[in-house]
Amino acid sequence: MNWFAFRCIYCQKKLAIGSHGLCCSCNKQIRRFNYCGVCGSELAENTLGCGNCLQNRPAWHRMVIIGAYKMPLSSLIHRFKFQNSFYFDRTLARLLYLAIRDARRTHGLMLPEVIIPVPLHHFRHWRRGYNQADLLAGQLAKWLNIPCNNRLIKRVKHTRTQRGLSAAARRVNLRKAFRFADKKQACPYKSVALVDDVITTGSTLNALAGLFVQQGVEQIQVWGLARA
Repeated sequence: MNWFAFRCIYCQKKLAIGSHGLCCSCNKQIRRFNYCGVCGSELAENTLGCGNCLQNRPAWHRMVIIGAYKMPLSSLIHRFKFQNSFYFDRTLARLLYLAIRDARRTHGLMLPEVIIPVPLHHFRHWRRGYNQADLLAGQLAKWLNIPCNNRLIKRVKHTRTQRGLSAAARRVNLRKAFRFADKKQACPYKSVALVDDVITTGSTLNALAGLFVQQGVEQIQVWGLARA
């Protein structure tokens, strides 16, 4: 049996069978840091709440991230989203899974009832061929033994891309972009985790979390690959 049948998805170094697609060297290059468990801001030590989120309180309650949106993580995410590298889902989801486990220790994170991927508008989903958040959420659901619900929320507004927009423009862009798939049915959960790839200003997740706040959801978590 060839015990080195796989290669690192970043540097192409040979990996042993059973690895999750990233070599130790590339994994160590990911810039991880202590952060606020509410808004994700970089801090000297891990804590819950900081000056930034006290001034601009997000609609969600907890955040988990792998690290900074810098190489090599940024390159992997970009290829995952825009270069049809959908098979990166297992490697990136594994990194996020480990970050979730770490947050249980460093930030006292409690696991939610359900995992919900940030939805794509059907046109963007058709053009890309897959929803990267959905792929990540599906992997996490298996490893954490938590259900994944990718039909609860719909993206009904085909917005322009958020890249390059200011925080104010992002909020306007996302106005009325999401709704519950069944308008007549109340949200059946009290705690949810929203899965996304890159968290920049948080506008998308604030818009989405706001819907759950209106439904009386008590604990809204945000799980992301990177903080930009």
